[in-house]
Formats: sequence, structure tokens, C-alpha cells
Amino acid sequence: MSLKGSLDQQVIEKIASLLEGLEFGTVQITVHDSQITQIDRVEKYRFPLQKKTSPQIANKKIGN
Repeated sequence: MSLKGSLDQQVIEKIASLLEGLEFGTVQITVHDSQITQIDRVEKYRFPLQKKTSPQIANKKIGN
């Protein structure tokens, strides 16, 4: 970054590329003395919960 408070095009492009394809997660930008010093991307993967059958229902199905 050349001047305090201004953003380089390279930094803007990096932030945009980190946001691309991010379905769940965070992009954290660390600033020190008015300058971006670090960018972190944390991506989370979510899986749908599968329904559990209770033992009583399972036993009824087996017994019939």
C-alpha cells in the first residue's frame, strides 16, 4: 500500500478472490496503523443432519 488509508488494487482483488466460492465462513482483515497487514479466510463445511430413528420405532418396524 502506497499511502495510508488507500487500498491497492492488488489488495482489493485478493479480498474479492477470497470471497469467491465461500459458502459458509469468514474473511477477516487485520489492520495495523491504518494499513491492511493480514487477511484470513476460514471456510466451514456444513453437512445436513440425518434423522435418527428412535429404538422403539425401529423395533416396531422389525417386529411387523
